[in-house]
Amino acid sequence: MIKILGLALYGPLAASHRYRLGQFVPGLAGMGIDLQIRHLLSDDYLHARFNGQALPLKSMIKDGMNRFKDLCYQGNFDAVMLQCELMPLMPGWLEQALIRKPYIYDFDDAFYLKYRTGKMNWAKPLLGSKFDTVMSGAAAVTAGNYALANYASRFNGNTHYLPTVVDTDRYLPMKGTRDSVVFTVGWIGSPSTAPYLQELIKPLSDLGKEGAVRLIVIGGKAPKIPNVSVVEHQWHEHAELDLINAFDVGVMPLPDDDWARGKCAFKLIQYMACAVPVIASPVGANVDLVNNESGLLASNAKEWLEAFRLLRDKPAMRMNMGEAGRERVVRNYSLQQNLPKLVGVIHQVLGKA
Repeated sequence: MIKILGLALYGPLAASHRYRLGQFVPGLAGMGIDLQIRHLLSDDYLHARFNGQALPLKSMIKDGMNRFKDLCYQGNFDAVMLQCELMPLMPGWLEQALIRKPYIYDFDDAFYLKYRTGKMNWAKPLLGSKFDTVMSGAAAVTAGNYALANYASRFNGNTHYLPTVVDTDRYLPMKGTRDSVVFTVGWIGSPSTAPYLQELIKPLSDLGKEGAVRLIVIGGKAPKIPNVSVVEHQWHEHAELDLINAFDVGVMPLPDDDWARGKCAFKLIQYMACAVPVIASPVGANVDLVNNESGLLASNAKEWLEAFRLLRDKPAMRMNMGEAGRERVVRNYSLQQNLPKLVGVIHQVLGKA
């Protein structure tokens, strides 16, 4: 049995933990690979961050000690799979030195911008090129979209495109028909991405003047939208699929900036797996995922409104797009299709070692 130490930045509450590492564990085990995941920042940290509370410093110190403890036992493993980063504010050369096994670096966001822009840019002189260093020292890199893969390939020739995927045996369309009285638009995400919904306020408000419209927001703070019934739900894994299946349309608005271009269109994959048609900004991986058969792209308020009207007024189009989207996900963005890719990368890394 091949043993891999998975080092996740966040606990299971984070989608990156669950979908980039956790969901692969059973399938890898069936192929003779034992992936054991250890995370750094616990779910207590994420709860505090999402709710605007004081960070649990005692818990974070304990988490840091546990990470170094995990590193002490890496000799029991054949390789390491590092997701995001080993430790915040740690230089790349030191992360390289602390990982004494061949490692796969995995990322699904433009993480290389973390210390270059935004709140952490004060660390740019020391850490601006941290992730370039970590990627260059990896035995392989797995990247969640083509933009990330193209960036990583500048530093590591052994870079592989591995999209963020879903288990299409679990993500299933609901049976029967959706509510035909109220046109329901849905979004799933986190508090950090909820501000992107501001782009939809005007088109949805205008749509609401023409008939009943509901916006369901899962996992983030919903904006107030005139003429629209806005429903906000906390994210719970057991309720996620039922809520997505209540959507007539799933949306993914994004600004056209460097960080957004690193997004892996995972919301769209979730919607489409449930045969929900989609409307998305033409940014990053959204363009790779959405074609004329599975959804619509909208660049501004006018185009969003036109897309909403089109799918509201044509239920047959919604159904056809939903079915085409489901087929597209099963074929290209399913756990079942992408598990062998990860297995291949692991075997290649161990073969080189």
